[in-house]
Amino acid sequence: MSQIPALISDLAVILISAGLVTLLFKRLKQPVVLGYIVAGILAGPSIKQIPTVTDVESIHIWADIGVIFLLFALGLDFSFKKLMKVGGTAVIGAITVVIGMMTAGYITGLALGWGHMNSLFLGGMLSMSSTTIIFKAFDDMGLRDQRFAGVVFGILVVEDLFAVLLMVLLSTVAVSKHVEGIELLDSVIKLGVFLLFCFVVGIYLIPSFLKKAKSFLNEETLLIVSIGLCLGMVIIATQAGFSSALGAFVMGSILAETVEAERIEHLVKPVKDLFGAVFFVSVGMLIDPQMLWEYKIPIILITLVVMAGQILFASFGVLLSGQPIKIAIQSGFSLAQIGEFAFIIAGLGLSLKVTDQFLYPIVVAVSVITTFFTPYMIRLADPAYKQIDKMLPESWKLFLKRYASGSNTIRQKSTWHQLLKALVRIVGTYTAVCLVLIFLWLQFVTPFISTYLPGLKGNLLSLLLLLSLISPMLRAIMMKKNHSEEFLQLWNDNKYNRGPLISLIILRIILCIVLVMLPVARLLNVTLGIMLSITLVLVVLMIFSKRLKRQSILMERHFFSNLAAREVEEERNAPIDQRFANHLLERDLHLAEFEVKQNSPSMGKSLKELNFRQKCNVNIVTIIRGNIRINIPGGNERLYPFDKLVVVGSDDDLAHFRKYIEERYKASTAAQSKAKVKEMKMEQIIIAEGSRLIGRSIIESGIRDKAACLVIGIERGSTSIQNPPPSTIFEEGDIVWIVGERDKLIQLSEGEIVTSE
Repeated sequence: MSQIPALISDLAVILISAGLVTLLFKRLKQPVVLGYIVAGILAGPSIKQIPTVTDVESIHIWADIGVIFLLFALGLDFSFKKLMKVGGTAVIGAITVVIGMMTAGYITGLALGWGHMNSLFLGGMLSMSSTTIIFKAFDDMGLRDQRFAGVVFGILVVEDLFAVLLMVLLSTVAVSKHVEGIELLDSVIKLGVFLLFCFVVGIYLIPSFLKKAKSFLNEETLLIVSIGLCLGMVIIATQAGFSSALGAFVMGSILAETVEAERIEHLVKPVKDLFGAVFFVSVGMLIDPQMLWEYKIPIILITLVVMAGQILFASFGVLLSGQPIKIAIQSGFSLAQIGEFAFIIAGLGLSLKVTDQFLYPIVVAVSVITTFFTPYMIRLADPAYKQIDKMLPESWKLFLKRYASGSNTIRQKSTWHQLLKALVRIVGTYTAVCLVLIFLWLQFVTPFISTYLPGLKGNLLSLLLLLSLISPMLRAIMMKKNHSEEFLQLWNDNKYNRGPLISLIILRIILCIVLVMLPVARLLNVTLGIMLSITLVLVVLMIFSKRLKRQSILMERHFFSNLAAREVEEERNAPIDQRFANHLLERDLHLAEFEVKQNSPSMGKSLKELNFRQKCNVNIVTIIRGNIRINIPGGNERLYPFDKLVVVGSDDDLAHFRKYIEERYKASTAAQSKAKVKEMKMEQIIIAEGSRLIGRSIIESGIRDKAACLVIGIERGSTSIQNPPPSTIFEEGDIVWIVGERDKLIQLSEGEIVTSE
């Protein structure tokens, strides 16, 4: 008998143990991630009494794949545009948490005598809360519609980006073995250019590709294409000197801007769940219970640092951003744990051989403990707020209230600020893309052309093709915003503005001259004067070329059309204007969406009958029924299955409304389950000699009216009559096929149904 490879048998052990343990954890209402880690401990080499994994190294391959799909799924939920929309609260809160926890973790590591590198990685591990755990906890507790939940989700979005950047920076520090300011700056610049280039080129090409291929993209092909794009970006990222996780995250964030993002996320979820489970099980396999007992004091200490530090820094950051103290405390208590990024950073330290073996299981143990306490910490937020509110002096409360209201005031930005911000965005983006294209062209395309056309001719051809490729972007760098409303307003308002405005144009032209000289100097062996003359001629041609102007405008329109496609689609389907939703938040009101379930007791009733306004103090502002949107519905409007109700109210009122409709649904479902289920069956009846059915038609027999059954066929001799008409006469020996409720068929077969006379 042939032997199966160890990889397959090990995978079987992993999935069987994961399945059994997670079923137990589901029953105990604990996070599934904890079950995976416990399953890993059981399947790992530390437990000798049961069948365990034999080849741990091969499982690392599965774990790496798991990290790729975890980061890909995070990228799909991330979206760079979402990052720009999260607002100052999320950014200030996330920065405060990351800086504060990195410092706290680093100091804790040094205090424990773990050395510089272990302490640095420990700080990175402790600075990221768990997106997966918090989402699950909010879902289970029905808090996703609460105001503070939006703040927490925004902070998690920013932390996801910081985590990816942190992985790159820690890798750089680990390789160099020390912190070098110039080297770190170089890594940050390279990372920024890489992210910007991938995002711009990806948004320009991928949504258009998916749109053109839409008619061919069923679920199977879309899944294959999405995973192919993900792994392709993984290869590009690793070739560029970055991690595979970064490549997966970048491609996920690019696909998050497409109209197909929700479909892709839905299709990738089972793949992510499978390999994510293997990753978390592999995390547990590296844990030795004896080592945990040995390091019990550091585990308890770090757990306290995480819970106290996250609550303190997150609450302070949210408060600093101008949110009320209640929102700040609720956000801080929700973020009091570490999760998947802690495992990934710990694994990075092990793979780079810069952290000690004991650090990994310690961090996993801390994550398990803090994850276990997450629901309890969220519930503790309200009592903690009430206690703090009692202790705070009235003068402090008044100051915090004024600070929060003052921070939310919209300040008009100056015209100079608007113009400079737009120019920095345009010039920075196009410059980064041009630099990467020039580098790639000189590195790969020029040698390829030279093999077929060597010498000056090949170099000239390569130069012309490259300039044709980047010239629309160079023209945009020089000419964009020169005729904008802000530029003209500054030009006409004050003559002293004209000097700086002209200087901005000259500086951008000089930048383009430098960008053009890079390939000219590389490909043409000429003196500096001739090279500069050629460059100036090319730049002047770009400025006055109407064709380049048109091409530049078309490229920009295409890019922004792709970038805004998902947003346009969401706004088209949005229940209410987002600006109105933001306006509500300032009054402690916000919107939530609820669906009318099948068999809901509200189904078929009017809003006047349901009277949600009086019972729950909420208002139904919109009913979405398929593609129909009923805004400000009247009292006579009735609810139907799968209607989506957009409800406005405060946090407490919305929580009361959710509880009210869930209790009504449960009561209705319980009542329906007690009702007798009437099963439909199909039977055949033989018309025997002496039967009262002989000589009667189907309609006269009473089979339909009295027995509530349906005659679907009659076999008569060698012939068969399908769906006989009601006038068909029964004859002796007929075999009649009847469909109906089981008890009625039994009565009919026993001759208990009385026919009409």
